Amino acid sequence: MDNFSREPERREVNVSGLNTFLTRMYGLMSLAVFVSAITAYLTMTVFKAAVFTFVAGHAGLVWIILLLPIALSMGISFSATRNPVGSFIMLMLVSIIYGVEFSLISAMYTAANIAAAFVSSAVIFVTMAVFGTVTKRDLSKAGSHAMAALVALIIASLINMFLHSAAITYIFSYIAVIIFVVLTAWDAQKMKAIYVNYGAEVSMGGLAVMGALQLYLDFINLFLQLLQIFGMSNRD
Repeated sequence: MDNFSREPERREVNVSGLNTFLTRMYGLMSLAVFVSAITAYLTMTVFKAAVFTFVAGHAGLVWIILLLPIALSMGISFSATRNPVGSFIMLMLVSIIYGVEFSLISAMYTAANIAAAFVSSAVIFVTMAVFGTVTKRDLSKAGSHAMAALVALIIASLINMFLHSAAITYIFSYIAVIIFVVLTAWDAQKMKAIYVNYGAEVSMGGLAVMGALQLYLDFINLFLQLLQIFGMSNRD
């Protein structure tokens, strides 16, 4: 999305086209979440023994599960407007891989924790996405601060991996929730602005995939942080 100018010229909004774009973007994002949920469910039930045995016997697979979605996400960001179909396929692959990852993580939590985290993240996400879409207030400054805070949090979290402090992890989860709340609203507003200014010049489908990826990542990060909060709260 950095391929687009931050200060484009103003253009008259095509309301019908904008609504079609938003519907497609949120539809793709919802599909990605659904695919992840189905994948996680099947991995935890039908294929549980096979998957867990295979992962246990191939330690390097964990790194592939962690790093491949990042590579695919970068591929989507660079190619979405030029190759919408290929980007859609990569989005579905990201969803499947994260679904497997969720199944491995969810083994540490109760069904109640998972349900509470999912419902909470869904409510927060919908609220902030709607806010970001309809507000007239420019959220770019808040979004930039949130991105900077996210980078700092990632670095601090890597350091905490060596400290093994549960208290710090707990606090960081709350900070991460706040960050992704802001990023959800910002990404929703940013994608709307990109379509308004560039929708006639690039593939609507490609932009929709790009926006769906951004919002999908916001949602799953909200979910993972809330899951950690609920899980750690129950252990106290």
